[in-house]
Amino acid sequence: MAQSLDTLTLDELRPIIARILPRHAAFDGWGDKAVDAAACELGLDPAVARFAFGGDRVAMIDAWFASVDDDMLARVTPEMLAKMKIRERITALIEARLSILTPDREALRRATAILAFPANAPKATRLGWRAADAMWRAAGDTATDYNHYTKRTILGTVYAATLSVFLNDESDDLSDTRAFLSRRIDGIMRFEKAKAKWTAPSDKKFSLTRLASRLRYPAH
Repeated sequence: MAQSLDTLTLDELRPIIARILPRHAAFDGWGDKAVDAAACELGLDPAVARFAFGGDRVAMIDAWFASVDDDMLARVTPEMLAKMKIRERITALIEARLSILTPDREALRRATAILAFPANAPKATRLGWRAADAMWRAAGDTATDYNHYTKRTILGTVYAATLSVFLNDESDDLSDTRAFLSRRIDGIMRFEKAKAKWTAPSDKKFSLTRLASRLRYPAH
């Protein structure tokens, strides 16, 4: 494997290293020590692996989360999603992410602590947005107006809250996290229905003026 890895560019190496990093970051923290351990596991020169991330802990986490996006899409294929309703699609995509993250919950706990630093807040927001965008796009969302932004903002908030529950969930088969997620997705669906009602074409909206007119001049 080492020989084939040696031929790859840094951009090609990052996602490969990123998938190995969490199991070492769980013990060594997000940093060069974890990168060195991951490189040794892959049979890669640690100096090359370090250069791929430049000692930037947030860049390491970013690469890991990007690999989660990719793995989510590989697990929940378009063919599978096509058979589901929108609520089921979002649920399946988030649950796929949780399944991917389950072996590395300690690494995720350490990653969220790093992203919680005020200096990292803009990056944390972008990573949350990227995850939500990947899920909505996979679910078939094609909105380009303000709905594009509201959907991703709300889903990003729900996903972040779900991860908080997930990190401390000791229930069987993550039943507490699943129940929490189900309630939050119910909330998203209710909001989307309400939003659709209030943003419907004006001739379909309830109108006091139109009602008064009909009462005054009933149809014959």
